[in-house]
Amino acid sequence: MYNNKVFICGVDTSKLPLLKESEKEALLKKVRAGDIKARDELINGNLRLVLSVIQRFTGRGENIDDLFQVGCIGLIKAIDNFDVSQNVRFSTYAVPMIIGEIRRYLRDNNSIRVSRSIKDTAYRAMQVKEQLSREKQTEPTVEEIAEKLDISPGEVVIALESTVSPMSLYDPVYSDGGDTIYVLDQVGDNNDDNNWLDEIALKEAINGLSEREKLILSLRFMQGKTQMEVSKEIGISQAQVSRLEKGALDKIKN
Repeated sequence: MYNNKVFICGVDTSKLPLLKESEKEALLKKVRAGDIKARDELINGNLRLVLSVIQRFTGRGENIDDLFQVGCIGLIKAIDNFDVSQNVRFSTYAVPMIIGEIRRYLRDNNSIRVSRSIKDTAYRAMQVKEQLSREKQTEPTVEEIAEKLDISPGEVVIALESTVSPMSLYDPVYSDGGDTIYVLDQVGDNNDDNNWLDEIALKEAINGLSEREKLILSLRFMQGKTQMEVSKEIGISQAQVSRLEKGALDKIKN
């Protein structure tokens, strides 16, 4: 199922039921009437929806079981608050609720500390965003959210950005076969002082490199250029720059 993992939180996701819209409508009406059994059946019948939502939050290093449990909380809230009199599909209402619950979880468990006031603004902004999305059936603009909250668009941007997980320097951004390029490879260094190449004692190792390898290392570590800038300057692909750079460094280390 998800990342070839069938069992999530002890649930065999390969055997989850899939309800038809007519079945959902009938169960929702029973839930409104206080039928607990119908509520449980509706929850189980929408767990596939939770699975589809948590796939949007891959690459954050979060535990899949945790995300699934948090998503289920959002699903239950959606079931308990859904208005059957409205001409809206349940999934249309539930997906933003599940996403909002997961985002709140990620925000509160972020490794970077964010002030409580910004967190509160972010929480209110996400609520307004979900509300406007349901009302207009389109993604609201920052200006619309700001107007609803009576704050500046800049405050909305800062608040929502505070909920985004930080990116690691070792996150891959491109892969060509075995040549993986990481975020770290895209970062230049404008500090020419005390560069590590100036302090290398094994000058013979450097002299043993090809002229192209020397040029790449010079551009990368002496001039602080990114691999993309180096590739444009010497007329080869970024993947080739990455491969030649790695090979040159390996020669020096050996």
